[in-house]
Amino acid sequence: MKALVFNGVGKIALEDRPKPQVQDPSDAVIKLTRTTISGGHVPTVEPGRVIGHEGVGVVESIGKDVKKFKVGDRVLIACITSCATCSFCKQGKFGLCNSPTGGWRLGHTHDGTQAEYVRILHADASLHAVPKGVDERSLLVLSDIIPTGLEVGVLRGGVKPGCSVAIVEAGPVGLAALLTAQLYSPSIIVMIDKDEGRLKVAKRMGATHTVNPDSAKSGLNAATKEHHGEIDGFDVVIEAVGVPATFSACQDLVGKGGAIANVGVHGTKVDLRLEELWGRGIQITMALVNTSTLPMLMKLFEAGKLNTKEMITHDFKFSEMLEAYNTFGKASETGALKVNIEM
Repeated sequence: MKALVFNGVGKIALEDRPKPQVQDPSDAVIKLTRTTISGGHVPTVEPGRVIGHEGVGVVESIGKDVKKFKVGDRVLIACITSCATCSFCKQGKFGLCNSPTGGWRLGHTHDGTQAEYVRILHADASLHAVPKGVDERSLLVLSDIIPTGLEVGVLRGGVKPGCSVAIVEAGPVGLAALLTAQLYSPSIIVMIDKDEGRLKVAKRMGATHTVNPDSAKSGLNAATKEHHGEIDGFDVVIEAVGVPATFSACQDLVGKGGAIANVGVHGTKVDLRLEELWGRGIQITMALVNTSTLPMLMKLFEAGKLNTKEMITHDFKFSEMLEAYNTFGKASETGALKVNIEM
């Protein structure tokens, strides 16, 4: 089969690889019909790994212990693998799975989904049936970024009816947080980004206000002050990119008694200004997504209550993977958010 292989930082290639086979009784082999690209594939990935952790496909073969799926079923692949039996998985904390074959494995320590076929461990707990008749192109983003925005941003941040929310960066994860925050009826959602194109998408997806820091001559705090009422900042601030500057901005924007929900994956240390925050009752949260909300999100998607179409901006064939990466990597020029890659 053809697969996209990580051969070192900045080095990827389409290569021929053996088609995966069922090895354990709880395995399923999935024939991919579509996949996508994430900004967080390779923080600790070893060269030679097939990357990717998102996808939709068809069950090709199953182990004898797989009960929920049969050959031919269409499935969404969760980016997190759950053993379903350890103490963390029993609490719905799949990202903390204690099993050596659970947690973030796909495209990380186990060959991933940017391939014609992928072996899914613990298939009953790590696959989700695709509802009949849904738009699978739009469904693709439920593999990772929609549950990430919801679980790590909205729920950990404590978004609730009537509160004020600021989301720092309007990339795919920030837009996922924007979309799912609206499920909890905040009064204000301010999207902050330097990319005017992304801010326009955010406005169409439900942001009440948008702010471009480059246009805020009096500073970001002054530009957003009118949106958070009498307190000195927002109730919830969601960091959605993972760089020191945006984490610092979140500390500036959060109000007394508020919360910073860090969603972005940081590749370097950041400054935490405890001397300023400790007396203001600030909560700071962070986590790896669990994907435990996927059953609920799938129901909302099937019912037409979760419109993700704006998040897919480009379409490619699998043979065009390198071009897709180039487009995704030049998002400021191409306007790319998530890309749909069809087999």
